[in-house]
Parts: sequence; C-alpha cells; structure tokens
Amino acid sequence: MEIKLKLNGRNITASVESDTVLLDFLREKGCLSVKRGCDTSNCGLCTVLMDGKPVLSCSALAVRADGHEIYTLEGLQEEASDFVGFIADQGADQCGFCNPGFVMNTIALLRENPDPTDDEIRAFLAGNLCRCSGYDGQLRGIRNYLNSKKG
Repeated sequence: MEIKLKLNGRNITASVESDTVLLDFLREKGCLSVKRGCDTSNCGLCTVLMDGKPVLSCSALAVRADGHEIYTLEGLQEEASDFVGFIADQGADQCGFCNPGFVMNTIALLRENPDPTDDEIRAFLAGNLCRCSGYDGQLRGIRNYLNSKKG
C-alpha cells in the first residue's frame, strides 16, 4: 500500500505493508531517535509528533500517517537544543535512553502551553518511563528553561 506523508519537513511517498508499525517505518527512514522500548505503549520512548501532537509510534500503523505531517527528534534539533542543555545540567539524562521521548513530549507541551505549572508538566510527561532519574531532574530542567525564557 502506498502512503504519502511529510517526514521532518520532507515529502515522502513509500510503499508499506498494511501491518507495518510506524516505529519500524520511521527507523527504516533513518529516524533512529525513535526507540523501541516496551511495544505496549507504556514507556514513551517511541514518541513522535503527528500534526503537532504526541503519538506513540509503537502502537500506530504506518498507514495511519498517510496524509499527515510527522516529526521525530531528527527534524526538531534546533527547537530541542535550547532546553536539552537545561535537562542535562540537572542530571536528568543519566543513561539518556528516555531523552527522545521526554524531549518530544516537552516540545508538544510547550507548543500547547508555553507557561505550564509543575503539575501540568508532570501530567504531560507521565507517559515517559525513566528508570534512572526519578523525574525530578527533568522537571527542574524544564522549569529552569522556562524561567530563563522569562528573563
């Protein structure tokens, strides 16, 4: 089956099997920031933005992306680079495995709500599994980033 989509700003036409998972399709297209974690939609490692909204690519078929705009971390480097340093400065990226999911969800959060409360940040990031840090570092990093933007 043929699908057409915009991936990280580029128009793509591709042939996929009807059962191809979006995660596998994106990795085949070189988007290696999209990681396989649980394959059950519980860890958030496979988060991508579809039309600006977070989607778990391990539980979406590639055909669902037909006609949509998909962004992975590869396509959002400039937008992400500002706050990634703040997260790292808080010691929140100990192993780094969960970072792409956190970054993707943080981008979506800040696009939707540029001045979230700590509770809103926690709620938006709740679907991201991090086994190292306990989430406080990510929250501090995002909060410090937002505070720096306020001047």
